[in-house]
Amino acid sequence: MLNITKEFPGIIANDDITLKLKKGEIHALLGENGAGKSTLMSVLFGLYQPEKGEIRKNGELVKINNPNDANALGIGMVHQHFKLVEIFTVLENIILGVEPNTLGFLEKKEAKKKVIELSERYGLKVNPDAHIENISVGMQQRVEILKMLYRDNEILIFDEPTAVLTPQEIKELLQIMKGFANEGKSILFITHKLNEIMDVADRCTVLRKGKFIGTVDIKDSSKEELSRMMVGRDINFSVVKEKMPTGDVVLSVNNLTVPSKIHKNNAVKNVSFQVRAGEIVCLAGIDGNGQTEFVNALTGLDKVASGNISLCGKDITKAPIRNRSILGMSHIPEDRHKHGLVLDYKLEENLVLQKYWQPEFQKNGFIKFDAVRKYAENLIEKYDIRSGQGPVTIARSMSGGNQQKAIIAREIDKEHELLVAVQPTRGLDVGAIEYVHKQLVARRDAGKAVLLVSLELDEVMDVSDRILVIYEGEIVGELDPKTTTVQELGLYMSGAKRDTIKEINDAG
Repeated sequence: MLNITKEFPGIIANDDITLKLKKGEIHALLGENGAGKSTLMSVLFGLYQPEKGEIRKNGELVKINNPNDANALGIGMVHQHFKLVEIFTVLENIILGVEPNTLGFLEKKEAKKKVIELSERYGLKVNPDAHIENISVGMQQRVEILKMLYRDNEILIFDEPTAVLTPQEIKELLQIMKGFANEGKSILFITHKLNEIMDVADRCTVLRKGKFIGTVDIKDSSKEELSRMMVGRDINFSVVKEKMPTGDVVLSVNNLTVPSKIHKNNAVKNVSFQVRAGEIVCLAGIDGNGQTEFVNALTGLDKVASGNISLCGKDITKAPIRNRSILGMSHIPEDRHKHGLVLDYKLEENLVLQKYWQPEFQKNGFIKFDAVRKYAENLIEKYDIRSGQGPVTIARSMSGGNQQKAIIAREIDKEHELLVAVQPTRGLDVGAIEYVHKQLVARRDAGKAVLLVSLELDEVMDVSDRILVIYEGEIVGELDPKTTTVQELGLYMSGAKRDTIKEINDAG
């Protein structure tokens, strides 16, 4: 990719970027949120057309007008947000668009045979007849990879492939990527996780604010050098926090049971625990073990089957969402698009969603737009939210990481006693992660209660004061991050080890 420039309103996403990929190498693409990584890969995959620059394959100039052109050139892509049809089977998703047929009749038998052969050859075990809506996120990713392999792609683009995976799945995926490279396939790997780059990449190209910073050989580099190239300063990888005395109980959950929307069983079964002022309690577990349903019940998005929840001594089990907010609950949701932002609103409007009815922002039912603008500009500066047109940027057009920063700014800035932070650093770069972790610790040090829900083992171990492990909707262990190990935590998360309710209550 030579001298690629791609512009959007108010922002140059890619500013004269050159990227060279060799045959059989794993080439990492690193950069902060909004640095232009996904945009550059979308240009290569034909989703965007660049204003300037050219793409050459094996020395020959090529024109990629759409993803079909990319596939014809042997270029495949696993997107950050998977592009699968939920009600179709695994096999139907893999062959979609290149369906084998005889006289217009679908021939699945040969396709199924090829998919099974590919899955066995690359260690990507999947059930071809399972429906996408019924399989885990890790399995869905395998389907995305098999889609590329089924089309015999030679250049494989992975956009943030490990953001939603468990530690075990990440390890497997990195091994699979190494296997592809050994076979002569070329891989472009977008990630924020420096450990993964050090593990598998041969070279790494770094982008910052849309500009090319440099390409380095991994064997001659270090995590510290890469992070410095990425954010332009040194990053502190350890979370610094003093021991804090805990205060009163802020959140109390008693025998909470929440029904599942997918199957007849309950998603959350008889869960009880407390979170006190001045502590960060982490609910840790592999994706799909009831965390989402628990948080939805806690924040008022879903109803509970039985049990009760109290916040600052008041029963909120059936309280409307705004009442929970006014009582002192802030919520950084898991799905920033679905529950975190109104994507077609301006950034400034999203930043006052939790406050617009207060006297500061309205008079006689009319919004004071000057006050809103001033408040938004203050948060944008304080939380380093990068957007092409400042407060009037439409939220949908911002990068995922900057959308996340906007939600964090809004929820931390409003008055609260309890901060429910669900995957708060998902898709963030190291500089932003360092910042979010500092914010969570600052909330705790200010005497607030923090309930963190995370899949990131490092985050769980570094940030929390207590760890509650959830498995199949039940709390199966309470661990102290100072005395436990990542291996032990992994055993609890996978259900291989569990404590009885009595032991957990005694520990609590």
